[in-house]
Amino acid sequence: MSQSRFGAALLDPDLPLPPGLTDPQGRPSPRRFGVYRNNVTVGLTEALRHSFPVIRALVGDDFFTAMAITHLRAYPPVSPLMMFYGQDMPAFLATFAPVNHLPYLPDVARLELALRHAYHAADAAPIEPARLQALAPDALVTARLRFAPAFGFLRSDWPILSIWRANARADLPPTDWHGEDILITRPEFDPEPVLLPKGAAEFVAALQSGDRIGQAFDRAPTFDLTATLSLLITGGAIVDLVTE
Repeated sequence: MSQSRFGAALLDPDLPLPPGLTDPQGRPSPRRFGVYRNNVTVGLTEALRHSFPVIRALVGDDFFTAMAITHLRAYPPVSPLMMFYGQDMPAFLATFAPVNHLPYLPDVARLELALRHAYHAADAAPIEPARLQALAPDALVTARLRFAPAFGFLRSDWPILSIWRANARADLPPTDWHGEDILITRPEFDPEPVLLPKGAAEFVAALQSGDRIGQAFDRAPTFDLTATLSLLITGGAIVDLVTE
């Protein structure tokens, strides 16, 4: 019996019992396998429920459970660490026909994944603000920033942070359905998503790709540089400043 056949049958009750599974008397044991299969399905579904609470709130508990079962059959786990399970949820939601009327769901899932990544990311001491303040202007524009492992950055055509806050923190639902750019930092123990100033996304994206501060600034449209750097510093997103 191959592991692939066993794994496929474990996640899909429509598949036949894998050959070679017997009880102590050597008889086929479909009921024992069925119990084990049900436990695995329940465990993986529960992992997804905990990983995507806002998606669950948006579609309803019963619908999410049924959707999670469909997802786990299409995307079985590739790691024994359940805290990483669900990385394929955005791709799954983008092609799952029953939620086509909710086109923002994949990006909300991306946000929830980014928050989970930030929560489990390694610790890193943030840079002292005085190091930035002490740089001469010509040195500042040629410097590069290094970000903390918990740093995250998302762009969306939908107001996904407003949607997330409305469901995770009982804020008012969004009234402006324009896109939002979100910065994710972890200043203390829990990750914190914040809205980037308008026009700052190109600047942050360029910094993340390794551009110098001056280069990144030139790539961006008009935006509030002071407010953007303040968000990065107060959020503990910057861990080093490279000036060579």
